[in-house]
Amino acid sequence: MENAVHFENISIVLKGPRYPENIGAAARAMMNMGMTSLIVVSPENPDPEKMFKMATHKAAGIVREISFHDHLKDALAPFSYVAGATARLGGERKETLTPWGLASRLVPISRENRIALLFGPEDTGLSNEDIRFCHALVNIPTQDFSSLNLAQAVMVICYEISVAAHKKSMDQSSPRLASVHELEGMYEHLEDSLSRIDFINAQNPDHWMNNLRRFFQRLPLRAKEVRMIRGICRQINWYGKKSYQDGLSEFKTKKNS
Repeated sequence: MENAVHFENISIVLKGPRYPENIGAAARAMMNMGMTSLIVVSPENPDPEKMFKMATHKAAGIVREISFHDHLKDALAPFSYVAGATARLGGERKETLTPWGLASRLVPISRENRIALLFGPEDTGLSNEDIRFCHALVNIPTQDFSSLNLAQAVMVICYEISVAAHKKSMDQSSPRLASVHELEGMYEHLEDSLSRIDFINAQNPDHWMNNLRRFFQRLPLRAKEVRMIRGICRQINWYGKKSYQDGLSEFKTKKNS
């Protein structure tokens, strides 16, 4: 059976691009590979004339329909799966996929979920804070020079997804996954509950929360599972508050007896 990538569910997200020409060139690469949804976050110079020039007439429609955002969290909120492109490795970037490995993973996910392919600024790439939103990281193998032009990186990954769309394999399905908005609410709830019971250091929770993020991103979570975890957090908070009030009431009773 032939797999079909649902291109309408895949968006390219450019975070902090420095040059409008690269935005236009990325739009042209997307058009070549059958993708049309482009999101741009905090561009340094959103000059439409320079974007249109590099996009050419064919991809002008993509440029006209660009969705601009000031903050990455808001841009990614509706997406259920985020893959970030990184040239740097090590640290929090030890586990990465190849472009073809990512493409084969996205085939079933794209059927029921919105996917964001995230690219960072040309000079610095994605920050550690940016990759916390990512379910997976993708690294484009290179030889002696790892820095690719932004539009080149977009083209490579979009090409592999296009190729994966035509490969025959066993049919797979993927359920509706939790969106970034739902996940971020869960992480905030978890951090609050785990801080209350002293499981994590409330003064510096990032270390433990980053470990939890990586754990959950390997699953990834369905929307109903996120609701279940938040229900557990609410029960922890309720029980902690009740235990405190019961203890306070018992203390006052003993004090007055």
